Amino acid sequence: MTAHTHSRDGQSRVVYLDANATEPLRPQARDALLEAADMTGNPSSVHRTGRMARAVLESARDTVAQMFEVEPLNCIFTSGGTEANVLAMHGLGQGRRFLVGATEHDAVRKGVLEGALVNWLPVNPNGQVELDALEAALAADESPAFVCLMLANNETGVLHPLAEVAALCQRYGAHLHVDAVQAAGRMAFSVATIGAQSVAISGHKIGGPKGAGALLLAGPAPARVAPLFEGGGQEQGRRGGTQPLPAIAGLAAALKAAVETPRDLSPLRNRLEQAAVAAGAVVCGAEAPRLGNTTSLALPGRRAQGQLMRLDLANICVSAGSACSSGKVAFSHVLQAMGLDTLAGEAIRVSLPWNVQEQDIDRFIQAYVGMAQSASPVLGL
Repeated sequence: MTAHTHSRDGQSRVVYLDANATEPLRPQARDALLEAADMTGNPSSVHRTGRMARAVLESARDTVAQMFEVEPLNCIFTSGGTEANVLAMHGLGQGRRFLVGATEHDAVRKGVLEGALVNWLPVNPNGQVELDALEAALAADESPAFVCLMLANNETGVLHPLAEVAALCQRYGAHLHVDAVQAAGRMAFSVATIGAQSVAISGHKIGGPKGAGALLLAGPAPARVAPLFEGGGQEQGRRGGTQPLPAIAGLAAALKAAVETPRDLSPLRNRLEQAAVAAGAVVCGAEAPRLGNTTSLALPGRRAQGQLMRLDLANICVSAGSACSSGKVAFSHVLQAMGLDTLAGEAIRVSLPWNVQEQDIDRFIQAYVGMAQSASPVLGL
């Protein structure tokens, strides 16, 4: 699988630059998925085929746990990053007040316990959490807090200062939950090194198949988590339902491949940004540490949806910083929280996949510069 689809006409092949939505499937993940899909047994069955399936499941669990330095039984497999985040909030956040970053993914923003007290933590113009505001919120109430901050933002790639965040959480006895869906497989970290008590990851953001993720827990195993649904008591009674073995096997294989063969995409990202800035773009969050594969490009005066359509017509797949819903443009809450009110409706996200090539960057630059220099936006958007 490549980042683009080949054709005789180089301009008509599709260039895929939307890795933060989903990564192309890695060959190692495909092989593991197909091998597991051919297995008949249920991992909870005690007969021979069940034990064979269980061995694949636990091997995958060992792999993921080793990569993030947690006890194997503190790796709870889920259907993806959204469920992992919600399981953490509902299963570990009971009786706590929630402190949630203003730029968190909607999986977290909308997953807070119903009726719970929520404080939204502001970010600075570069998209990093305001540490003074976090400390003030922690100190304002003696009741236990549940802090939700992502490691890397899905729109801008901006990294929160989690070492300082973790130190504050430890000082005030708060639980730190980290959405690491975008960071896993793209930067080196462990649950301990970022100081978190719980971490969410997702397989298809690593180059694995859709349908599997994991909640990783610090401390001795098995850590107690109240399940969202009990089912048949799978995952040590913390997540009911038969495990999707092919997706889980693919997740582990993709993660292992990503960690063992890392690729620094920042040089390609930087070249892309330099060309875009020269054409009039603004890079959102440029002054903060960021993931090497992610950039948020705002083009003043050009609505994001129009840019997205123009690039799609050039066979280039990216995402908009804003989205159309029922004919209305919803501005990016991430960029609005950074104080970029106008640009929040004029930004697109370009996220480079693990297998991106130089010619893909060349194609994007050509199309983007042509769009920026065109007399009028496509379809008047």
